[in-house]
Amino acid sequence: MLDESEWTARGAAHEARVDAFVAPHLARRAERVKHPVHDFLFTYYSQRPAQLRRWHPGFGVGLEDGPGGKGYEVVCPTTRSGASSGTRPDVVTVSPAYVDSQRPLLESLHRLLTATAARPASFGCFGMHEWAMVYRMTEEQTRHADWPLRLGAAGTDEVVESHRIGCSHFDAFRFFTEPARPLNTLSPTSADRADFEQPGCLHAGMDLYKHAFRLTPMICSDLVADCFELARDIRELDMRAAPYDLTDLGFDPLRVETPEGKQEYAAAQRRFADRGAPLRARLIEECERLRGAVVPVSSRVSRR
Repeated sequence: MLDESEWTARGAAHEARVDAFVAPHLARRAERVKHPVHDFLFTYYSQRPAQLRRWHPGFGVGLEDGPGGKGYEVVCPTTRSGASSGTRPDVVTVSPAYVDSQRPLLESLHRLLTATAARPASFGCFGMHEWAMVYRMTEEQTRHADWPLRLGAAGTDEVVESHRIGCSHFDAFRFFTEPARPLNTLSPTSADRADFEQPGCLHAGMDLYKHAFRLTPMICSDLVADCFELARDIRELDMRAAPYDLTDLGFDPLRVETPEGKQEYAAAQRRFADRGAPLRARLIEECERLRGAVVPVSSRVSRR
């Protein structure tokens, strides 16, 4: 159990940590300014900035006079201890009933994460997924039309046609243009992610953040923030290797169409795979802990 001074301090430290990224995003949003790199974690994923900023201790930890919220319950210390005095503070904690209700999510995430962790990492895609998303489009049709294609539309198409495309991540593959989809050597779907995802994939690394926040409030927000920071750094590499020219935003292009660029990209992939591995392992451990923590309703402590 954490007393109020301890959990408020940890919450404030968490807010300060993520606000380094959240605050600039909120400022841009207020000014209606788009950023193709730094806004991605807030626009593509469903976790809102306010949700990211809130610190949770995770299942099994109680907060004295805590704020509560979805998934929480108030455990009355007087009932729990058998005392009659009502002067002791309430304790707020994630309820076993909420954990029990999330069993389908825990099972599916555990299956995906363990399958991904067990698969050998592949480092030969060279970021071609971003190029396949604009294949045979005009520059005005691209998702980030405010930013020009480095090689122009025709030059971008030539790069796609001269490379082997082997994207293993469905949430990247589904954004391929129709002409690009048959060029992919794999055909991942939403139903068979566990059969394809591999730890060298940048999008699989970014998705660790998604998996973490989907487990909120059952896991500690410190782990969510760790995954967020990894995803933030991966997104920068992802867009540096993309076909867009983002030099005006301070991102030097990683020219994956060249042998030197391919080497640099693969080396960066390996570093991110190494960073992602312990985070994936921690998420697996949390899924296993939560799957084993559910207790029958009849054996739970009395609640007010």
